[in-house]
Amino acid sequence: MALKTGIKAPDFSLKSKTANGLEDIRLSDELSKGKKVVLLFFPLAFTGVCQEELCTVSGGLDAYDALNAKVLGISVDSPFAQEGFAKSAGISIPLLSDFNKEVATAYDVLFEDLLGMKGVAKRSAFVVNSDGTIAYSWSSDNPKDLPSFDAIKDALK
Repeated sequence: MALKTGIKAPDFSLKSKTANGLEDIRLSDELSKGKKVVLLFFPLAFTGVCQEELCTVSGGLDAYDALNAKVLGISVDSPFAQEGFAKSAGISIPLLSDFNKEVATAYDVLFEDLLGMKGVAKRSAFVVNSDGTIAYSWSSDNPKDLPSFDAIKDALK
């Protein structure tokens, strides 16, 4: 069961492929900027529902910026696969590689088995307040379910 609201979000550092090469992105660094952080765990790059979710968010980033929030996508794909996915789909939010499955495990959003693939992130969403507490938590055992973007934005208000 995904981590609940009101508790401290586990800190992490994950790799992201940027124009400058591989970069380490740390949750606590993002929070130290006084922003809230939206964590969107998604099962796999280059899949239709994941592309729909991340393109929807990328297309509406102004709304998240207005709510003083940074949005981060997280999957167990390599940062190189994520880079190709982002480029091909026009995804503009940072995608972070949880290749070793440590963060999805810490947030308790890892499928034991999804269509024969072990250790794939569940589609999940968390809002982390600037003080590091979880203000919103959602996770689905159905990878086709999308989070409620309105509920995420309400939690950011």
